[in-house]
Amino acid sequence: MRQSIAPPALLQPWPGSLQAPPFDAVLTADFEPAFDIAFAEHLEEVRRVATQSAAPDFHNTIAALERSGRRLARVTGVYSALSGTMADKAMQDVERRLAPRFASHSDAVWLQPGLYERIAAVFASTATADLTAEQRRVVERYHIQFIRRGAQLGTPEKLRLTQINQQLATHYTDFTQNLLADEENHCLVLETAADLAGLPATLVEGAAAEAARRGLTDRWVIANTRSAMEPFLASAERRDLRERAWRMWVGRCDNGDRHDNKQLITAILQLRAERARLLGYATHADYQLADSMAGTPQAGLELIRAMWEPAVQAADADRRDFQALIHASGGTFSLAPWDWRYYAEKTRKARYDIDESEVKPYLSLPNMQAAAFWVAGKLFGLTFQPCTSVPVYHPDVTVFTVKHPDGTRIGLFYFDPFARPGKSSGAWMNEFRTAEHFDGRAEPIVVNVCNFSKPAAGATALLGLDDVITLFHEFGHALHGLLSRTAYPLVAGTSVSRDFVEFPSQLYEHWATRPEVLERFARHAGTDEPMPQALMERVLRARRFNQGFATLEFLASAWVDMDLHLSRDGAIDIRSFEPASLARLGMPPEIVMRHRPTQFAHIFGSDGYSASYYAYLWSQVLDHDGFEAFKEAGDVFHADVAVRLRTEVLERGNSREPAESYQAFRGRQPRIDALLRNRGFAASGEA
Repeated sequence: MRQSIAPPALLQPWPGSLQAPPFDAVLTADFEPAFDIAFAEHLEEVRRVATQSAAPDFHNTIAALERSGRRLARVTGVYSALSGTMADKAMQDVERRLAPRFASHSDAVWLQPGLYERIAAVFASTATADLTAEQRRVVERYHIQFIRRGAQLGTPEKLRLTQINQQLATHYTDFTQNLLADEENHCLVLETAADLAGLPATLVEGAAAEAARRGLTDRWVIANTRSAMEPFLASAERRDLRERAWRMWVGRCDNGDRHDNKQLITAILQLRAERARLLGYATHADYQLADSMAGTPQAGLELIRAMWEPAVQAADADRRDFQALIHASGGTFSLAPWDWRYYAEKTRKARYDIDESEVKPYLSLPNMQAAAFWVAGKLFGLTFQPCTSVPVYHPDVTVFTVKHPDGTRIGLFYFDPFARPGKSSGAWMNEFRTAEHFDGRAEPIVVNVCNFSKPAAGATALLGLDDVITLFHEFGHALHGLLSRTAYPLVAGTSVSRDFVEFPSQLYEHWATRPEVLERFARHAGTDEPMPQALMERVLRARRFNQGFATLEFLASAWVDMDLHLSRDGAIDIRSFEPASLARLGMPPEIVMRHRPTQFAHIFGSDGYSASYYAYLWSQVLDHDGFEAFKEAGDVFHADVAVRLRTEVLERGNSREPAESYQAFRGRQPRIDALLRNRGFAASGEA
C-alpha cells in the first residue's frame, strides 16, 4: 500500500486489459470514504428496485439485484485482500470502525421495505414464468436468504436483529484481532544451541530468520503459528521446551490478558442464540444447518459419532506404541499432549524409515505449485502463465493468467504463500471478482493465501507433506471459483452450502500424493534429482499413519462447535463447558481439539463455519467417495470422469441442489466406506 488515490478512483472499474485490482494505488485511509460512497450508492440501487411501479418479475427484481452494488464489490474486493493479509494497526483501526457498518448495510439491504414482497411475488410465479433452471434456482435462493435474514419479521424484531448483527460484527473483529495479536506477541525464544537439539536444519534457519525479524541476535524464535509450531513439537528433543511451546500454542487468547477471548465467546453465543429465536429456530445450530446438505444438527452429529469409535481405537493403538517407546528409551513419564507429535515422528521414522528432514528437500514450494498447476492441466486442460503486469499488495504475492486449452483467458490467480506480521493464520481462498455471464462476462479473480514458513533470503521454501496438501486444498477452492460457468453471481463458484464447498478442495488433495505427480515434481531443491522410488513408496505407505490422532483432534473441534451452538440461550462459561463437552464425547487426555474455542476463528471470527465445522468431515465422505470414481475408471486423470467433475460440479456452483450435482458426477449418492478405508478404519454403511 503506497501512494493514495482519491476514493472515487478506487471505485472505478479496475484498469488495464486484465482489469486487475489497483493494489499499487491504495492507502488505508481511502477505504472509509470509498465505502461511504459505495454503501450509499448500493442502497439507492436497492431502493429503486423495491419502489418501482412495474409489476415484479425476474428481470426487474432479481436480475436488477444481481446488477446492484458492483462498485461496492470492487472496493470490497481490494479491502478483503488487505484486511486479512496486511493488517497493521491502521488497518485494524479501520476494520473495527467498518465491521458494524458492514452489518448495518447488509441488514439495510435484506430488510429494505417492499423488497421482500417483490421477491416473494416472483417466487410465487416461478411455476408459470418463462425462466431457465438456473434463474429458478436464483429466485429460490433469494427467497430463502431474505427469509433467513429476517425479511418476514415485524418492525421491532427487525430493529433488534440489526442491533444483534452489528454487535456480532464488532465481536468477530475483536476476536480475530485478539488472535492475531496473541500469535504475534507470544513466541518461543531459544537461547542456546542446546535448545535446538533434534530440530531439522530448515526449521533452525527459519527460527533464525524469525529472530532477526524481531531484532534478536544469537537466538532463535519459534513463531506461534502452525507452520512453525507443529514441526517444532515433532522434532524438539527437549521435553520442557515442547511443553512450553505446546501450552503457548493451545493457550492462544486464553491467558487472562487483554487479548483473552473467553468473554467474547459468551457474548457471541448469547447473541447468536437470541437471533436464532427471533428467526424461529430453537438454536443457532438449527438455524445454520437448515440451509445445508445435512439439514439438521443431528445429521452432523451422527456423522461425527460414526467416525469417533474407529478413530479412538486407532489412536489408542498408537498411544500404546508411543508409551512403549517412552519406556524403552528410559522414560518414566506418561505420554502427554506435548509428546504426541514427537513420539509419532519417532515411530514414523522407525516404522517407515522416514525422516521429515529427508523428505522436505524434495517438496519445494515452486515444484509443488507447478504440480498443482500440472494436475489442473491434465484434468481440465488449463494453463497458468506468470503475469507481472498487474500490481500486487505484497512482494511475496505472484499472479498467473489462467487459460483454456484454446488459449482464451479464464481469469487471474493470485498466490500469497508466506506467514508475516499482520497476516491472519491459516489458509484460505478469496475472490476479488466473482465470475458472471449474464451481463456480458466478468472474469473471475481469485487468491490463495497460505502461511508457510518463509525461508532465509536466497533459499528455496521447502514444504512438509501437510503443507503440500494444504496447497492443493486451497487450489481446489481456487479452481471452483475460476471454472464457474453460472450466469448469476449469487450462485457462482464457491457460493454453495458449507458442507459442500469443501468437496472440490478436499477432492483435489488426493492428487498431491499420487505417484504420477510425485514422480514428476518431487525433485531435490539442491540437486534436482527425483525423489528416490524407495523413499516415495515409504512416504505413501506412511500416509495412513497417525490418522486416529488427526481424526480425533478434528472431530473434537466439530463436536464442541455443535455442542456450543445447541445451547438455547448461549449463556455458557467456556472454561467449564469445554472440558465437560469433551468428557461427554470421551476425549483421550493425550489429544486436544485442533482448534480450542478461544482461538477457533472458523466459528468465532465470523458466522462462517459456526455450527458447521463438521462440514469438513461431511465433505471428506464426498471427496473420498468421489475420488473412487477416478480409480474405478482405471486412471486418476480419466478424461470422462474429469469432464463430469468439471461440468457437473465445478462449473455448476449453486445453480442446483448440491446433492443433485454430486449424483450427476458420481452416478449415485456418496458412501462412507472409502473414507474409512483411506484412514485405515473398518468400512461399513453409507453417508
